Amino acid sequence: MVRIGIIGIGFMGMAHYEGAKKLKGAKVTAISTRDPKKLAGDWSTIEGNFGPRGGQVDLSKVKQYADYHDLLADPDIDLVDICLPTQMHEKVALDSIRAGKHTLVEKPIALDLKAANKMVKTAEKAGVQFMVAQVLPFFPEFQFAVECVQSNKYGKLLAAHFRRVMAPPKWSENIEDFQKLGGWGVDLHIHDNHLISLMCGVPRKVTSRGIENKGYVNHVHTVYEFEDPNLAISCVSGGIAARGLEFAHGYELYFENATVLFGAGTMGVGKNKEWVVSQPLTLITKKGQLQHPKLKGGDAWCAAFTLEIQAAVDAIRSGNEPEALSGALARDALKICYAEAKSIQTGRSIAVK
Repeated sequence: MVRIGIIGIGFMGMAHYEGAKKLKGAKVTAISTRDPKKLAGDWSTIEGNFGPRGGQVDLSKVKQYADYHDLLADPDIDLVDICLPTQMHEKVALDSIRAGKHTLVEKPIALDLKAANKMVKTAEKAGVQFMVAQVLPFFPEFQFAVECVQSNKYGKLLAAHFRRVMAPPKWSENIEDFQKLGGWGVDLHIHDNHLISLMCGVPRKVTSRGIENKGYVNHVHTVYEFEDPNLAISCVSGGIAARGLEFAHGYELYFENATVLFGAGTMGVGKNKEWVVSQPLTLITKKGQLQHPKLKGGDAWCAAFTLEIQAAVDAIRSGNEPEALSGALARDALKICYAEAKSIQTGRSIAVK
Protein backbone atom coordinates (compact mmCIF):
# COMPACT_ATOMS: atom_id res chain seq x y z
CA MET A 1 0.00 0.00 0.00
CA VAL A 2 1.42 3.38 -1.05
CA ARG A 3 0.65 5.91 1.67
CA ILE A 4 0.10 9.47 0.51
CA GLY A 5 0.47 12.72 2.41
CA ILE A 6 -1.11 15.84 0.89
CA ILE A 7 0.40 19.22 1.71
CA GLY A 8 -1.96 22.11 1.03
CA ILE A 9 -5.75 21.88 1.22
CA GLY A 10 -7.13 24.35 -1.27
CA PHE A 11 -9.09 23.46 -4.39
CA MET A 12 -6.26 21.32 -5.82
CA GLY A 13 -5.67 19.63 -2.49
CA MET A 14 -9.37 18.78 -2.31
CA ALA A 15 -9.33 17.52 -5.91
CA HIS A 16 -6.39 15.24 -5.14
CA TYR A 17 -7.98 14.04 -1.90
CA GLU A 18 -11.25 13.17 -3.64
CA GLY A 19 -9.47 11.64 -6.63
CA ALA A 20 -7.36 9.45 -4.35
CA LYS A 21 -10.45 7.73 -2.95
CA LYS A 22 -10.59 5.46 -6.01
CA LEU A 23 -6.89 4.59 -6.18
CA LYS A 24 -5.76 0.98 -6.43
CA GLY A 25 -3.07 0.05 -3.94
CA ALA A 26 -2.80 3.50 -2.37
CA LYS A 27 -4.64 5.90 -0.08
CA VAL A 28 -4.25 9.28 1.60
CA THR A 29 -3.11 8.73 5.18
CA ALA A 30 -2.10 12.28 6.13
CA ILE A 31 -2.75 15.92 5.27
CA SER A 32 -1.05 19.17 6.19
CA THR A 33 -2.54 22.65 6.26
CA ARG A 34 -2.07 25.71 8.47
CA ASP A 35 -5.84 26.26 8.54
CA PRO A 36 -7.26 24.75 11.78
CA LYS A 37 -10.78 24.56 10.34
CA LYS A 38 -9.58 22.49 7.38
CA LEU A 39 -7.58 20.26 9.72
CA ALA A 40 -10.84 19.66 11.56
CA GLY A 41 -12.57 18.67 8.31
CA ASP A 42 -14.40 21.91 7.48
CA TRP A 43 -13.63 22.39 3.79
CA SER A 44 -16.73 24.48 3.07
CA THR A 45 -14.69 27.51 1.98
CA ILE A 46 -13.03 25.60 -0.89
CA GLU A 47 -14.30 26.34 -4.38
CA GLY A 48 -12.75 26.01 -7.84
CA ASN A 49 -13.60 26.73 -11.48
CA PHE A 50 -15.11 23.24 -11.86
CA GLY A 51 -16.44 20.53 -9.60
CA PRO A 52 -18.46 20.95 -6.40
CA ARG A 53 -17.83 23.27 -3.51
CA GLY A 54 -16.14 21.73 -0.48
CA GLY A 55 -18.06 20.53 2.58
CA GLN A 56 -17.51 18.60 5.79
CA VAL A 57 -14.87 15.85 5.46
CA ASP A 58 -14.36 12.89 7.80
CA LEU A 59 -10.65 12.93 8.66
CA SER A 60 -10.90 10.51 11.58
CA LYS A 61 -8.62 8.01 9.81
CA VAL A 62 -6.22 10.59 8.42
CA LYS A 63 -3.29 12.13 10.30
CA GLN A 64 -3.42 15.92 10.47
CA TYR A 65 -0.33 18.12 10.58
CA ALA A 66 -0.34 21.90 10.96
CA ASP A 67 3.36 22.01 10.03
CA TYR A 68 4.29 20.24 6.80
CA HIS A 69 7.74 19.40 8.19
CA ASP A 70 6.01 17.01 10.59
CA LEU A 71 4.36 15.25 7.64
CA LEU A 72 7.75 14.96 5.92
CA ALA A 73 9.17 13.41 9.09
CA ASP A 74 6.42 10.78 9.20
CA PRO A 75 8.07 7.44 8.29
CA ASP A 76 4.71 6.04 7.19
CA ILE A 77 4.39 8.43 4.20
CA ASP A 78 5.62 7.05 0.87
CA LEU A 79 4.45 9.78 -1.52
CA VAL A 80 4.22 13.49 -0.73
CA ASP A 81 1.61 15.28 -2.83
CA ILE A 82 2.21 19.06 -2.82
CA CYS A 83 -0.84 21.17 -3.66
CA LEU A 84 0.41 24.56 -2.48
CA PRO A 85 0.51 27.91 -4.35
CA THR A 86 3.14 27.98 -7.10
CA GLN A 87 5.55 30.31 -5.31
CA MET A 88 5.91 27.68 -2.55
CA HIS A 89 6.64 24.73 -4.84
CA GLU A 90 10.43 24.99 -4.87
CA LYS A 91 11.02 25.14 -1.11
CA VAL A 92 8.51 22.48 -0.10
CA ALA A 93 9.41 20.11 -2.96
CA LEU A 94 13.11 20.38 -2.12
CA ASP A 95 12.35 19.75 1.56
CA SER A 96 10.34 16.68 0.55
CA ILE A 97 13.02 15.34 -1.79
CA ARG A 98 15.75 15.88 0.81
CA ALA A 99 13.59 14.00 3.32
CA GLY A 100 13.84 11.03 0.95
CA LYS A 101 10.20 11.12 -0.11
CA HIS A 102 8.85 10.40 -3.55
CA THR A 103 7.28 13.70 -4.53
CA LEU A 104 4.39 14.85 -6.70
CA VAL A 105 3.97 18.62 -7.02
CA GLU A 106 1.14 20.52 -8.68
CA LYS A 107 1.75 22.34 -11.93
CA PRO A 108 3.51 24.52 -12.89
CA ILE A 109 6.72 23.01 -11.56
CA ALA A 110 7.91 26.49 -10.53
CA LEU A 111 7.92 30.09 -11.71
CA ASP A 112 11.70 30.26 -12.12
CA LEU A 113 13.75 28.06 -14.46
CA LYS A 114 16.66 27.90 -12.03
CA ALA A 115 14.28 26.59 -9.40
CA ALA A 116 12.85 24.00 -11.79
CA ASN A 117 16.33 22.78 -12.73
CA LYS A 118 17.32 22.55 -9.07
CA MET A 119 14.26 20.49 -8.24
CA VAL A 120 14.92 18.02 -11.08
CA LYS A 121 18.63 17.67 -10.32
CA THR A 122 18.14 17.33 -6.56
CA ALA A 123 15.68 14.48 -7.10
CA GLU A 124 18.10 12.72 -9.44
CA LYS A 125 20.83 12.89 -6.81
CA ALA A 126 18.48 11.77 -4.03
CA GLY A 127 17.24 8.79 -6.05
CA VAL A 128 13.56 9.53 -5.52
CA GLN A 129 10.72 9.93 -7.99
CA PHE A 130 9.99 13.60 -8.67
CA MET A 131 6.79 14.13 -10.63
CA VAL A 132 4.74 17.15 -11.67
CA ALA A 133 0.95 16.95 -11.74
CA GLN A 134 0.31 18.15 -15.28
CA VAL A 135 -3.20 16.72 -15.31
CA LEU A 136 -4.30 17.58 -18.87
CA PRO A 137 -3.11 14.29 -20.48
CA PHE A 138 -5.37 12.43 -18.04
CA PHE A 139 -8.59 14.13 -19.14
CA PRO A 140 -10.38 11.72 -21.53
CA GLU A 141 -10.37 13.82 -24.73
CA PHE A 142 -6.71 14.75 -24.30
CA GLN A 143 -5.71 11.23 -23.27
CA PHE A 144 -7.30 10.07 -26.52
CA ALA A 145 -5.32 12.67 -28.48
CA VAL A 146 -2.02 11.60 -26.92
CA GLU A 147 -2.73 7.93 -27.62
CA CYS A 148 -3.58 8.71 -31.26
CA VAL A 149 -0.22 10.41 -31.74
CA GLN A 150 1.91 7.92 -29.83
CA SER A 151 0.29 4.82 -31.37
CA ASN A 152 0.38 6.07 -34.99
CA LYS A 153 -3.02 4.41 -35.28
CA TYR A 154 -4.08 6.96 -37.89
CA GLY A 155 -0.67 7.49 -39.36
CA LYS A 156 1.75 10.31 -38.72
CA LEU A 157 0.61 13.57 -37.16
CA LEU A 158 0.99 16.23 -39.85
CA ALA A 159 -0.42 19.32 -38.16
CA ALA A 160 -2.35 20.46 -35.09
CA HIS A 161 -3.83 23.53 -33.46
CA PHE A 162 -4.62 23.89 -29.75
CA ARG A 163 -6.73 26.43 -27.87
CA ARG A 164 -6.96 27.32 -24.15
CA VAL A 165 -8.54 30.67 -23.36
CA MET A 166 -10.51 32.32 -20.59
CA ALA A 167 -11.88 35.58 -19.25
CA PRO A 168 -9.76 37.21 -16.53
CA PRO A 169 -10.96 35.98 -13.12
CA LYS A 170 -12.10 38.81 -10.86
CA TRP A 171 -9.32 38.13 -8.38
CA SER A 172 -6.64 38.52 -11.11
CA GLU A 173 -7.17 42.30 -11.19
CA ASN A 174 -4.59 42.42 -8.39
CA ILE A 175 -1.24 42.36 -10.21
CA GLU A 176 0.44 40.70 -7.22
CA ASP A 177 -1.83 37.67 -7.59
CA PHE A 178 -1.15 37.63 -11.33
CA GLN A 179 2.61 37.71 -10.73
CA LYS A 180 2.41 34.85 -8.23
CA LEU A 181 1.00 32.69 -11.06
CA GLY A 182 3.63 33.74 -13.58
CA GLY A 183 0.88 35.26 -15.73
CA TRP A 184 -1.47 33.25 -17.92
CA GLY A 185 1.50 32.50 -20.20
CA VAL A 186 2.71 30.15 -17.45
CA ASP A 187 -0.22 29.24 -15.21
CA LEU A 188 -2.70 28.51 -18.02
CA HIS A 189 -0.62 27.97 -21.15
CA ILE A 190 1.92 25.58 -19.61
CA HIS A 191 -0.75 22.89 -20.04
CA ASP A 192 -0.50 23.29 -23.82
CA ASN A 193 3.29 23.41 -23.90
CA HIS A 194 3.47 20.26 -21.80
CA LEU A 195 0.88 18.40 -23.91
CA ILE A 196 2.53 19.42 -27.19
CA SER A 197 5.95 18.31 -25.89
CA LEU A 198 4.48 15.00 -24.71
CA MET A 199 2.98 14.41 -28.15
CA CYS A 200 5.66 15.77 -30.45
CA GLY A 201 8.81 16.20 -28.40
CA VAL A 202 10.18 19.49 -27.08
CA PRO A 203 10.23 22.05 -29.92
CA ARG A 204 13.49 23.58 -31.13
CA LYS A 205 12.15 27.10 -31.50
CA VAL A 206 8.99 29.14 -31.00
CA THR A 207 7.66 32.16 -32.82
CA SER A 208 5.10 33.99 -30.68
CA ARG A 209 2.99 37.11 -30.78
CA GLY A 210 0.88 38.26 -27.89
CA ILE A 211 -0.01 40.67 -25.12
CA GLU A 212 1.99 41.36 -21.98
CA ASN A 213 0.84 42.68 -18.61
CA LYS A 214 3.73 44.31 -16.72
CA GLY A 215 6.24 41.81 -18.08
CA TYR A 216 3.97 38.76 -17.81
CA VAL A 217 2.36 37.12 -20.83
CA ASN A 218 -1.39 37.60 -20.79
CA HIS A 219 -2.21 36.16 -24.25
CA VAL A 220 -0.10 34.30 -26.80
CA HIS A 221 -0.26 32.87 -30.32
CA THR A 222 2.63 30.47 -30.99
CA VAL A 223 3.98 28.50 -33.92
CA TYR A 224 6.33 25.70 -32.80
CA GLU A 225 9.36 24.53 -34.79
CA PHE A 226 10.49 20.89 -34.51
CA GLU A 227 13.26 18.75 -35.96
CA ASP A 228 10.75 17.71 -38.61
CA PRO A 229 10.42 20.90 -40.69
CA ASN A 230 7.06 19.78 -42.07
CA LEU A 231 5.34 19.32 -38.70
CA ALA A 232 2.97 22.28 -38.32
CA ILE A 233 1.86 22.91 -34.71
CA SER A 234 0.28 26.08 -33.32
CA CYS A 235 -1.57 27.24 -30.22
CA VAL A 236 -3.56 30.16 -28.86
CA SER A 237 -3.84 30.68 -25.12
CA GLY A 238 -4.55 33.49 -22.71
CA GLY A 239 -6.82 35.36 -20.36
CA ILE A 240 -8.35 38.20 -22.38
CA ALA A 241 -11.72 36.72 -23.38
CA ALA A 242 -14.99 38.53 -22.67
CA ARG A 243 -16.59 37.76 -19.30
CA GLY A 244 -19.08 35.31 -20.81
CA LEU A 245 -16.27 33.02 -21.96
CA GLU A 246 -15.10 31.82 -18.57
CA PHE A 247 -13.00 29.02 -20.04
CA ALA A 248 -12.61 27.08 -23.27
CA HIS A 249 -10.17 24.52 -24.65
CA GLY A 250 -9.89 22.20 -27.60
CA TYR A 251 -7.82 21.03 -30.55
CA GLU A 252 -7.66 20.07 -34.20
CA LEU A 253 -5.37 17.14 -35.07
CA TYR A 254 -4.57 16.31 -38.69
CA PHE A 255 -3.17 12.81 -39.25
CA GLU A 256 -2.29 11.06 -42.50
CA ASN A 257 -5.44 8.94 -42.28
CA ALA A 258 -7.82 10.89 -40.04
CA THR A 259 -8.74 14.22 -38.49
CA VAL A 260 -9.68 14.54 -34.81
CA LEU A 261 -11.62 17.51 -33.44
CA PHE A 262 -12.68 18.61 -29.96
CA GLY A 263 -13.84 21.82 -28.29
CA ALA A 264 -15.70 22.74 -25.09
CA GLY A 265 -15.91 25.39 -22.42
CA THR A 266 -17.84 27.26 -19.76
CA MET A 267 -19.91 30.09 -21.23
CA GLY A 268 -22.36 32.65 -19.89
CA VAL A 269 -22.55 34.36 -16.51
CA GLY A 270 -24.63 33.85 -13.38
CA LYS A 271 -27.69 31.67 -13.94
CA ASN A 272 -26.95 31.53 -17.67
CA LYS A 273 -23.53 29.90 -17.17
CA GLU A 274 -23.22 26.44 -18.70
CA TRP A 275 -20.70 23.91 -19.97
CA VAL A 276 -20.96 24.01 -23.76
CA VAL A 277 -19.48 21.29 -25.96
CA SER A 278 -18.99 23.28 -29.15
CA GLN A 279 -17.30 20.37 -30.92
CA PRO A 280 -17.89 16.87 -29.49
CA LEU A 281 -14.88 14.62 -29.81
CA THR A 282 -15.08 13.55 -33.45
CA LEU A 283 -12.84 11.37 -35.56
CA ILE A 284 -13.20 11.83 -39.32
CA THR A 285 -11.74 8.97 -41.33
CA LYS A 286 -9.99 9.26 -44.66
CA LYS A 287 -13.15 7.90 -46.28
CA GLY A 288 -15.26 10.64 -44.72
CA GLN A 289 -16.90 8.58 -41.97
CA LEU A 290 -17.66 10.32 -38.66
CA GLN A 291 -16.93 8.51 -35.41
CA HIS A 292 -17.37 9.52 -31.77
CA PRO A 293 -14.77 7.45 -29.88
CA LYS A 294 -15.62 5.88 -26.54
CA LEU A 295 -13.46 7.47 -23.88
CA LYS A 296 -11.65 5.98 -20.92
CA GLY A 297 -12.05 7.21 -17.36
CA GLY A 298 -15.01 7.70 -15.06
CA ASP A 299 -17.69 10.37 -14.92
CA ALA A 300 -16.65 11.79 -11.54
CA TRP A 301 -15.50 15.42 -11.60
CA CYS A 302 -12.13 14.33 -10.17
CA ALA A 303 -11.63 11.25 -12.42
CA ALA A 304 -8.62 12.77 -14.22
CA PHE A 305 -6.93 13.37 -10.87
CA THR A 306 -7.50 9.72 -9.94
CA LEU A 307 -5.72 8.64 -13.13
CA GLU A 308 -2.93 11.15 -12.56
CA ILE A 309 -2.22 10.08 -8.99
CA GLN A 310 -2.57 6.40 -9.95
CA ALA A 311 0.20 6.94 -12.51
CA ALA A 312 2.39 8.38 -9.73
CA VAL A 313 1.60 5.43 -7.46
CA ASP A 314 2.38 2.93 -10.23
CA ALA A 315 5.68 4.73 -10.86
CA ILE A 316 6.74 4.26 -7.25
CA ARG A 317 5.97 0.54 -7.49
CA SER A 318 7.74 0.01 -10.81
CA GLY A 319 10.58 2.46 -10.38
CA ASN A 320 9.87 3.83 -13.86
CA GLU A 321 9.13 7.52 -14.33
CA PRO A 322 5.76 8.13 -16.03
CA GLU A 323 6.36 10.27 -19.10
CA ALA A 324 3.24 12.39 -18.57
CA LEU A 325 4.39 13.29 -15.03
CA SER A 326 8.10 13.69 -15.79
CA GLY A 327 9.73 16.48 -13.80
CA ALA A 328 12.14 17.11 -16.66
CA LEU A 329 9.30 17.42 -19.19
CA ALA A 330 7.45 19.84 -16.89
CA ARG A 331 10.69 21.87 -16.62
CA ASP A 332 10.99 21.90 -20.42
CA ALA A 333 7.39 23.12 -20.74
CA LEU A 334 8.36 26.06 -18.53
CA LYS A 335 11.36 26.70 -20.79
CA ILE A 336 8.97 27.02 -23.73
CA CYS A 337 6.89 29.58 -21.80
CA TYR A 338 9.95 31.76 -21.28
CA ALA A 339 11.03 31.39 -24.90
CA GLU A 340 7.55 32.54 -25.96
CA ALA A 341 7.77 35.60 -23.71
CA LYS A 342 11.13 36.51 -25.25
CA SER A 343 9.74 36.00 -28.75
CA ILE A 344 6.86 38.39 -27.98
CA GLN A 345 9.31 40.96 -26.57
CA THR A 346 11.79 40.78 -29.45
CA GLY A 347 9.58 39.91 -32.42
CA ARG A 348 11.98 37.07 -33.30
CA SER A 349 11.94 33.28 -33.27
CA ILE A 350 13.56 32.04 -30.05
CA ALA A 351 15.37 28.77 -29.40
CA VAL A 352 14.08 26.63 -26.52
CA LYS A 353 17.09 25.98 -24.32
